[in-house]
Amino acid sequence: MTLAAIPSPTTSVWHVLGLPIRAYALCIVLGIVAAVLIMEFRLRRRGVAPWASLDMAVWAVPFGIIGARIYHVITSPGEYFGSGGDPIKIFQIWEGGLGIWGAVAGGAVGAWLAARQLGLPLSVFADSLAPGLPVAQGIGRFGNWFNNELYGSVTTLPWGLRVHDMDRSNPGHATVIDGKAVTLPDLYHPTFLYEAVWDVGVAGLVYLLDRKFKFGRGRAFAIYVMAYTAGRFWIEMLRIDDANHFFGIRLNVFVSIIVFLGALAYFLLVKGPREYVVPIDAPDVAPEPSADSDVSQVDVGATKTVAAAPKAYQVVSEERFHEYERTGVLPPVTADEPTATDENVSAESTNDEPADKDDDKSSASASADEH
Repeated sequence: MTLAAIPSPTTSVWHVLGLPIRAYALCIVLGIVAAVLIMEFRLRRRGVAPWASLDMAVWAVPFGIIGARIYHVITSPGEYFGSGGDPIKIFQIWEGGLGIWGAVAGGAVGAWLAARQLGLPLSVFADSLAPGLPVAQGIGRFGNWFNNELYGSVTTLPWGLRVHDMDRSNPGHATVIDGKAVTLPDLYHPTFLYEAVWDVGVAGLVYLLDRKFKFGRGRAFAIYVMAYTAGRFWIEMLRIDDANHFFGIRLNVFVSIIVFLGALAYFLLVKGPREYVVPIDAPDVAPEPSADSDVSQVDVGATKTVAAAPKAYQVVSEERFHEYERTGVLPPVTADEPTATDENVSAESTNDEPADKDDDKSSASASADEH
């Protein structure tokens, strides 16, 4: 008995002033915006200057899209190089076909380049992005819904997805006969919706666990990877779209297992508290007040200047970070504080000359690459 037949859109592209506006692209863009805003909020709470997330996105998004497309083409080559395939379609990403693991790999390269530019550990970016990325994925899956693609096998469950026969001669529109959009027979597993709901759950799980345990050094991102691949494993088994198979099983099922095990190994082997950062040139002593200072000399009408973003950062403990936030002065390392959390991040990639530091600081410094 069918209680809910989920409809699918008959149109996935609209033309405004002659320009095509594609639902798939809109969903991807909305997902990126959501992920950037979530990451921005989390970066600021870790001490990073405002809108560093945009600097990262400028690098990570293009690399991520290229990586996602390359992964899709490699794992599903038939549409492009098989019998009747068209290699030109490789560049038509608005029709769908972005592989998440290619996006993660390509985006990681872009994020690493951004981290070097900003003088930040890559792990700070990764942990800040961890709950935002599944939110972006969940929003992006609705682009597949608009395209009437990536649905599952026929289902007899109380719910199912109606899928339209899309008109290849009129891309972005369903086939219409006698004024009615043609639908495929039967109802299908709405795998786009399964994954969207799962992704929201993953985001909530990562956020709650990270808030409780304060993961660092990329461990929050590892939680995301494990949780996402666990869901992708069973959702992938339901899908019936074209894909490469090994031993009768879809390639992405094996990829999910391998990636899950890799993330699990990383989570178990890599330890460390949440990383907080302050400017690499943060003062460690309070400025001396001027002897002839007078309150009458203060220009109350002066415009407040916005502090420039640091050229690089140093990683400090949570206690020192909050003290710096409160006083503007970085307190010294205490005797019982692990020095592993006090690594300075080199600005070598952004400056011709390294920042001058006292001897006691330079002995604790490490380059951004070490993170």
